[in-house]
Amino acid sequence: MATQALNRDEISNLSFILDKPYQVSYAERPKPTLSSPHDVIVAVNYTGICGSDVHYWSHGAIGHFVVKDPMVLGHESAGTVVEAGSQVTHLAPGDRVAIEPGSACRRCPDCRAGRYNLCDAMVFAATPPHHGTLTGLWASPADMCYKLPAAVSLREGALVEPLAVAVHMVRQAAVQPGQAVVVMGAGPVGLLCAAVARAYGASKVVSVDIVPSKLDFARRFASTHTFLSRGGAPEDNARDIRELAGIPRGADAVIDASGAEPSIQTGLHAVRVGGTYVQGGMGKPDVNFPIMAMCLKEVTARGSFRYGPGDYELAVELVASGKVDVKQLVSEVVPFDRAEEAFKKVKEGEVIKILIAGPNEKIDEV
Repeated sequence: MATQALNRDEISNLSFILDKPYQVSYAERPKPTLSSPHDVIVAVNYTGICGSDVHYWSHGAIGHFVVKDPMVLGHESAGTVVEAGSQVTHLAPGDRVAIEPGSACRRCPDCRAGRYNLCDAMVFAATPPHHGTLTGLWASPADMCYKLPAAVSLREGALVEPLAVAVHMVRQAAVQPGQAVVVMGAGPVGLLCAAVARAYGASKVVSVDIVPSKLDFARRFASTHTFLSRGGAPEDNARDIRELAGIPRGADAVIDASGAEPSIQTGLHAVRVGGTYVQGGMGKPDVNFPIMAMCLKEVTARGSFRYGPGDYELAVELVASGKVDVKQLVSEVVPFDRAEEAFKKVKEGEVIKILIAGPNEKIDEV
């Protein structure tokens, strides 16, 4: 899809809809209209698949978020502005943008404190009951769309969302130049955490996983060290990680991007006295973890949820500057009518990141 102004009437709003677990359909949905002079309409060019999308597709629910009615999936998207409200000054039809897929109330205490990602009234794409971005046209507040520099492709733009998640996690860890960072998990977000930590100046970044091929990629992508976990006691794994990386006191920061209980346990043993531990991966609602180690080392432990002010802007800049090469993560790009095939590949672990072209997009174009 070219970047010149597009004719809204000529754009399909074909959507990829989850009817119930493992049952999807394609349908033309009503085209969105501007509900505010501060909104834009975006033609979606590319969408990535998140683990949460796959979980809804396969289970129909994540915790208390249950798909009760047919729902359009997808939330990692980039597109081209088709229409802009009268009060929008920073975007115009034809501009290419990365879409931040959530809209907060802007009025609650958390929003007013700059923590809009914690807003109770958040409307987030592909989180029941709200539809997602695997569609032709998407309406969004203009300030939730980030203009892509000329050097950043629309495909790279679709990866800004998971990169912003990683940016938020690294910022929560307060990573500083020269520090040692351990990242538990080498899935897409874990890989991006490693890359962002390097961009922040970490001198040692250790990626930990149970899949050798993921660690092979991690070493090529951003990590200085990789550790293959083969089970065993978390204390032993933590000791081996410290020995491998030459950090006898432990890591300055440990970021868990896996949500797996053994990773959480190992991570808390791997962090140094006075270090920082960040939990970004989501797994079981309740886990056992070494509370004594956390207390005796006076670890600063923080959660990380989605992204907040400044995270998207920094993610775009990291791509534009070449400090994080998100292109390396893309295993395949498929046309819109093969979206379900893409979900199957992600679930089976056949790809690192797969992009689905929008219904109006030709995949031989960038």
